[in-house]
Amino acid sequence: MDIMLVRHGEASAEWGQHEDPGLSALGRQQAAEAAEALRVTVNPDWGLYSSPQARAMETAEPLARSLGVAARIEEAFREIPAPVPLAGRKAWLRQFMRESWRTQPDSLWQWREGILGRLRELGAPAVVYTHFLVINTVVVAAEERDDTLCFWPDNGSITHLRLEGGRLSVVTLGRAMKTVVN
Repeated sequence: MDIMLVRHGEASAEWGQHEDPGLSALGRQQAAEAAEALRVTVNPDWGLYSSPQARAMETAEPLARSLGVAARIEEAFREIPAPVPLAGRKAWLRQFMRESWRTQPDSLWQWREGILGRLRELGAPAVVYTHFLVINTVVVAAEERDDTLCFWPDNGSITHLRLEGGRLSVVTLGRAMKTVVN
């Protein structure tokens, strides 16, 4: 079963500047481009899911509109829960991305297992609109790696996974980013 993870389009604010930013003008363009690329493969029988965060939901809108379906909001696909106030999130994020999974607290393991469990529960091919570290977490788990960061998916990029017998594998990684994490 195919699963496409789409990183949200460029946000209107960076991490640490706004609790839940929507998309910038460029982000809306990236959302439209991702939808166009997915229309080749995806049809209304596919599941369409989104993180509850504004930038992911807004990225899902062009494909949802084109297919005539609504994206289902899934808490499991929310960005990593930073255990620090908004002002300290960027520094925390930079540190987290240099670490390994074996050093992470139970709360982050629960977040990770929630993502992986929900992906394994999907009953049909799906497109999931989500975030930078969610995508990294899934790819790292699929490749049985310990690092928290393995690539830099660009805004609007599409990572293609396959789920067979409860096991996730990476078919193709999404386009790598040339910008900062937002």
